[in-house]
Amino acid sequence: MMGGPLPQEEYEHIYSRVPRLTVEVVIWSRDGVLLTLRHAGPCQGLWHIPGGTVRYGEPLTDAVRRVADEELGLSVEVEGLLGYIEYPSHLRQGIDWPVGITFKAGVLGSPARALASHEGSARWFSVLPEAMHDEQKDFLRAHGLAT
Repeated sequence: MMGGPLPQEEYEHIYSRVPRLTVEVVIWSRDGVLLTLRHAGPCQGLWHIPGGTVRYGEPLTDAVRRVADEELGLSVEVEGLLGYIEYPSHLRQGIDWPVGITFKAGVLGSPARALASHEGSARWFSVLPEAMHDEQKDFLRAHGLAT
């Protein structure tokens, strides 16, 4: 029989010592790549590819759709696997060790309406901002999705 969730302190202790599987949702258009701004946590103030932790037992493509909905208010179709991103900068800073499985996704419907509610927290970038993880910049440039 499983117990309830771990106390927050125990969860954070364990979480900081194991790799964390995430999905990264790359949405690209002629306007560039869609990035969101972190408002909390150790990466506050950085633009990033929308992403999040894969939940226990959650298929990766379901996680992509959930993250797009939660972070952007968008419904997406998963178009394919692009690769993975490791974050040695997180490890060096003692934050955690995420490994992001990166998917390209297409927006179902009009993104403008959903993004309007994010008031500057989500924007299209044709030139990547300085305030962004180098690992994500390198990945997007290597895949020809940004400059």
